This record gives sequence, structure tokens and C-alpha cells, in this order.
Amino acid sequence: MKKIEKILVANRGEIALRVMRSAREMGIKTVAIYSEADRQALHVRYADEAVCVGPPASSASYLRGDVILEVCKNLGVDAIHPGYGFLSENAQFAKQVEEAGITFIGPSPEAIELMGSKLAAKAAVATYNIPMVPGTEGAITDVEEAKTIATQIGFPILIKASAGGGGKGMRVVERVEDFEEQMKLAVSEATSAFGDGSVFIEKYIGSPRHIEIQVLGDTHGNIVHLFERECSIQRRHQKVVEEAPSAVLTPELRDEMGRCAVNVAKACDYVGAGTVEFLLDENKNFYFLEMNTRLQVEHPVTEQITGLDLVKEQIKVAQGEPLSFRQEDLKIQGHALELRVYAEDPTNNFLPDIGKLVTYKLPQGLGVRVDDGFEEGMEIPIYYDPMIAKLVTFGKNREEAIEKMIRAIDEYHITGIETTLSFGRFVMQHEAFRSGNFDTKFIERYFKDPSVLKSSPAPEEEELAAVLAALFAGQAKKSAPQEAVAQTTPSGSGWRKNRLK
Repeated sequence: MKKIEKILVANRGEIALRVMRSAREMGIKTVAIYSEADRQALHVRYADEAVCVGPPASSASYLRGDVILEVCKNLGVDAIHPGYGFLSENAQFAKQVEEAGITFIGPSPEAIELMGSKLAAKAAVATYNIPMVPGTEGAITDVEEAKTIATQIGFPILIKASAGGGGKGMRVVERVEDFEEQMKLAVSEATSAFGDGSVFIEKYIGSPRHIEIQVLGDTHGNIVHLFERECSIQRRHQKVVEEAPSAVLTPELRDEMGRCAVNVAKACDYVGAGTVEFLLDENKNFYFLEMNTRLQVEHPVTEQITGLDLVKEQIKVAQGEPLSFRQEDLKIQGHALELRVYAEDPTNNFLPDIGKLVTYKLPQGLGVRVDDGFEEGMEIPIYYDPMIAKLVTFGKNREEAIEKMIRAIDEYHITGIETTLSFGRFVMQHEAFRSGNFDTKFIERYFKDPSVLKSSPAPEEEELAAVLAALFAGQAKKSAPQEAVAQTTPSGSGWRKNRLK
């Protein structure tokens, strides 16, 4: 077993801080890297050492594997944690790390490469009899042949890029007449986004739920699953609200999906923390979608219901330690929710709203957790993902977790930019979400009129008006002390956002 003494976190923001905190609790020193735009970032100040690796653009800083490895060499780093995004699923970088004699806190380069291709992943898991959506077994390039296959499968169908994710290179085709144009668009977008224009065809599952299973494997052949996360509330194929466990899985279905997820991990000799994603249709049939070979953004909800620190488990596995628990030792305790707090305007198609955090006050109290990388007065950089924080609540059951989330949203005070907090409150209060009867079409079906978020005066607007009234009254007293002027006292909930900016 090799004891890790110093970890470089090849990332930024909240996930860099998240990793560093667990490392510090384990007595491990940390090194931060940062771009010129992140010079004053919290993860830079928190780390034991910090090195600037380039200009603001990620391609010139956080994606410069050669520069990162040089920093490791100069500072005596013996392990790299990639977080998520950036280089976390780059098989070539993982291989370079290994060749440099540094421990990569994640799966092998071979596993990353295999699961990074949706087609290769499907082929790898085929021997384990894992349910898959009907479709082509390999990439398809001939338009006429593809059109014939699509007709045989039956419309609607989905054209998908083999590489990458996030909805890029993905097209839903309802009619055969539209197929050729949509395939060309999918190939073009996949080539532009991933440098790989390979696409394949699947039967389109119209209103599925997005269920993922957290897995964890060690170097001794032990693999377990840590139950599921429900990730169906999405915009542009990207998650906004996640929870664990799902409101609809029975114990039997949970066990079946868990076994399948473990088999997917076995198919690529997986080591470390990973996530196997499934689609669940209205008849509770599930289909393998893909595997993410890294720590997920939404990992905190799994930590809440299992009591495990997934970052610490990753580090222990990377040191060669066997898992300290078996599948039968794991139990679900309570319920957890996560809202991704983005610097986006949900009333304007969730477009980014970059600016300064004029006010930034965190919610507190039992069952509330905030993973973030900002503080009041900081700017939200335009160069990176606009996520500000992950707001997580935990309760003894789903209802309690929802009520805690509503309370936490109301206490989360942000001014200067628009955020997804108001949308999160809309979700928590919606009957479809509270009943558990929802799928990936939630926004399309229930959020057709985003103006509902502004249909009545927000609490913060009422308080702002009250404060202004009080200030005006004070000024009136100074100028006319002989007159009695009524005082107005602000009430209640506080500002969440300044809509009058």
C-alpha cells in the first residue's frame, strides 16, 4: 500500500474545495492550480500551495495536462485528483499521470477510454445481459443505411454522438423525412464538440426517468453499489435537481439495477468511484445509458444517505486499500435533495447571468449543506460553468427533505445576479414533484410559462420597498423634525435576489 502525502487537485471552485477538505482531514497536503481569472478563488486560498497555470480560458489553463504534470514534478506531488469536468475523463491524461509515476485518483486509462465511447461501452457490457435500448450496435455513417435501420426500429428515434455528453450531437427524429438533415447536424455537432463524428441510432424513449447508480470498486476486485440517484429534473439535457433515493424504485428494482451497475463496472475492471446511468420508462423497464468514470456533481446526496465520504473512499482506493464494507453492510438512511444553484435566469431560458455577488449569505441549520466556491463580492467568471453552489438538504424522509429545501432556498440570499433558486422553489412546490410523478420532461411540461416566477411580488422586493420606505422616512424626519413620520420596519424573509439591479 502506497500512502499518499500530497494531492494536486486538477480543478477549480467547489469541487476543488470539496476534495481538499477531505484530504486535510486525512492529513494529506494539497496543491491548487488556478487560472489568472481565479487568482483570488477560495480553493486557491485554502490549499497548502497554489500555482497559476495560465490565462482564463480553460484550454490555456485547466486543460493543460503538460503544465499540470510539471507542477507536480516541481512540488513533489504524488497524486492527482481530477474532480469532474476538465481532464477527469481524459484517458490520455490519466495515462500520462501514471507514466510520470504519479497516482491518478480515478479509474485506469483503459476503463476511461472504454466507457468514454458509448458504443464501446455497450459492446463491453453485452456479455452481462444488461438491458439496452434497441438500436445499432456500432457507428453508422451511410445516411441511406441509417434511414433504413431507423425505419426498422420505428420512429421516433434518437441519433446520438458516441463520444461526449451533455446533449451535444444528439437529435430526436420524429419522421423519416427529417432523418437525413438531422443526422448531418448530429455528425457536425459531434465533430465540433468532441473531435469525433461517430453517431449511432437508438429507439427514442419518450418520457423516461433518469436514474443513476453510484458504484465503488477497489484494486482487490471488490465492487459495490451505493444505491441510486434520481436526476430527471433537467434543462438542455443537464441536471438541475437530484435526489436519493428515487421516489419510485421498489426494493426489488433497486437491487436489480444495482446488480446491473456492478456488472457494468466489472465489464471494465473498474476501480474507484463511478456512476452507471439508466433510463427508466413508464412501465419500470430500465435500460443502460452510459457510465461516467469520475465523481459526479451530485455525489453529496449519496453521501448523505450512506454516511460515506466518497472523496475519502476514492483516496483510500488509490492508496491500494480494500473497501472497508460489503454490499450487505450498506443501508439507505433518510432522504437527500440537491439543487444546483446556477448563475442563470430561469425566466429567460436559463441563460447565464454573469456578474458580481453583491450579497451572498448562506442558509444554515440542521440538515442543510452547501458546497460552493464563492463568497460575497466575488465575480462569477464568464469562462467556466456558471454553477455557484450545490444546495443539499437531508431529512428523515422525502417530505422533510423537501420542506428543508424550501426553507434553505428562502434563506439563501443572493443579489447582483439571477440564479436558479426561484426555479428550485417552483420544483419543490409543484404537485408533480411532490407526488413523485415526473420524468425528464418536467420543465417542458410544467414550466411552459417561466413568468410564473415573477407573477407576484417576491419577498425580497417587498423587503426592499420597506427598507427604502424606512430610509425615506428617516430623511423626512431630519428635514422636518416637527412632523411625526410613520416608521416602516422590514419584515420576514430577507432578500434572495435583487430583481431591481
